Amino acid sequence: MTNCKNCNHPVTENFCSHCGHPVRLKRIDSHYIVHEITHVLHLEKGIFYTVKELLIKPGHNVKTFIAENRSRLVKPVIFIIITSLIYSIITHLFHVEHEYVSVNGSEETKKTSFFAIMSWIQSHYGYANIMMGVFIAFWLKLFFKNYNYNIFEIVILLCFVIGIGMLVMAVFAIIEALTHIQLAQLSGILFFVYATWAIGQFFDQKKISSYLKALAAYIIGLTTFFIGAFFLGLIIDLLFKQ
Repeated sequence: MTNCKNCNHPVTENFCSHCGHPVRLKRIDSHYIVHEITHVLHLEKGIFYTVKELLIKPGHNVKTFIAENRSRLVKPVIFIIITSLIYSIITHLFHVEHEYVSVNGSEETKKTSFFAIMSWIQSHYGYANIMMGVFIAFWLKLFFKNYNYNIFEIVILLCFVIGIGMLVMAVFAIIEALTHIQLAQLSGILFFVYATWAIGQFFDQKKISSYLKALAAYIIGLTTFFIGAFFLGLIIDLLFKQ
């Protein structure tokens, strides 16, 4: 008999009957590393299945995730981090610079904090999208206030929607790198179309107004995000450049 290294409960078998901790841990080897990576990426729960379901019936699947079953899809925060990472890796690997956010200006403008912020957004668009989602969620909550969803559930919806958008843009980035055809605008349009369709379907797929409000909330959310970035840059300049 020995004591569990995790909870100090007496153990007579290979696993602790109190907490389930093994008596002897397996050595860290290649199998352990592969298992940890697949666990973090949730590959065993089907990231490809998640992508397929979100492409076919995004609204239905997200509602099911929120209200009924949270084991079928990859966890939303992990999903958006992974997809944003995939987009960032592909754009850097293939040297594709998608200027979804145009950063231009005079020499004086380039010295401002706002220009620095916008440059960061352009270079890290995948991660900036996560922050944009917070602003979009606020407007969706306002536009769909009659529906029984709180702001956190709407953020979960946007994690899935923006994650698919990142994958769409990653695919177009690969095609652009191989064909040398500018596809940034087309991928951006498809992103908007998918987001409008998915969000509208989530709230009420039978109402045209649902899709119109989804599009309006998305556009206004992006607009307020950039307005916020402008004022943040302005405040930084006022505080540190006097």
